[in-house]
Amino acid sequence: MGEAVIDEAQKEPSVFEKVKYAFDEGEIDFSVLLGSSRILLLDRVKESLAGRAFLYDLWPLMPSELVTTADATSAPPLLDHLLQEGDRLDDFLSCQPSVLLGGEAEGAISATEHLELWGGMPELLRLMDDERREWLRSYQQTFLERDLNALARLSDLQPFRKLQKLSMLRCGRLISYSELARDAGISPSTARRYLEYLRISYQTVMLQPYARNLTSSVVKAPKLYWIDMGILRQGTGNWGTARGELFESLVVVEVHKWIQTMARDVNMTFYRTRSGMEIDLILETDRGLMGIEVKSRDEPHGSDLRNLRPFAAAAGPRWLGGLVVYRGRKLHRLDPGRCIWAMPVSRLFHPVG
Repeated sequence: MGEAVIDEAQKEPSVFEKVKYAFDEGEIDFSVLLGSSRILLLDRVKESLAGRAFLYDLWPLMPSELVTTADATSAPPLLDHLLQEGDRLDDFLSCQPSVLLGGEAEGAISATEHLELWGGMPELLRLMDDERREWLRSYQQTFLERDLNALARLSDLQPFRKLQKLSMLRCGRLISYSELARDAGISPSTARRYLEYLRISYQTVMLQPYARNLTSSVVKAPKLYWIDMGILRQGTGNWGTARGELFESLVVVEVHKWIQTMARDVNMTFYRTRSGMEIDLILETDRGLMGIEVKSRDEPHGSDLRNLRPFAAAAGPRWLGGLVVYRGRKLHRLDPGRCIWAMPVSRLFHPVG
């Protein structure tokens, strides 16, 4: 029996029917179908291969995959322990060192800084900085403009290109389809369709608001994040230090990539009320709720707890704890009563054996 690896399978939808027939006839026992989009969500792919296939999403590299210290990549990041161990964050974090030292600290920080500036495309690892920018520029021209255009089957690429740029500039913000459509010069329905193309081609993720009203009236609009920081920076021309929504995007997307890669049963949302209370990320597991605030500063401030505390009180026994993810190096407890910790961004995604 034969084996096959077929790349860019979405460009020839009939291949799915042929693979199904060959599998059912015993002519092949293993095939890999690769594609730069969520193939089975495409309208023109009619065969789902249900019962005959396992589905895997391959995201850009994650921090734990970039760490080069011995045996580091064989261990899950600290984030994964928080998602799965103990009843409260205190149970695990209180046993961790407050700071990393030596090569371990350097590896964790270097991996995070690389993703923050260049993103997680594997090819960039072997290139110099000027070559990296050229590679990202070429990627934008080839995939984002040609391959994605073929996926969407557009007769006019310009409106799509404009919406793509606008969505990059709105990364980390609430999305209004009507405003986005107005600025792009298209209809709201077309804006939704174009954003769906970006989502199924692994370019963006739409974070939904936490549905339960714990404190006051909550907003219903989603927030948009661009998956790869390097592509986002190339598209916006922003090569400076990641601040505000850009730094928030780094954290939210890396959490998303890990949860999706490991198929963890975790619901990712954000919390925002019409009165202005906002928490950047809510992680809901079968054990309870965790809140994450993202701050692009070297030291956490007392004001960073302003929204986590009332949310924790409203969540009651479902509250597992909160994190203020920041740029510093020290892991320490900020509020013992509410189980809120200051978490260096490099530590959150660093492997823990």
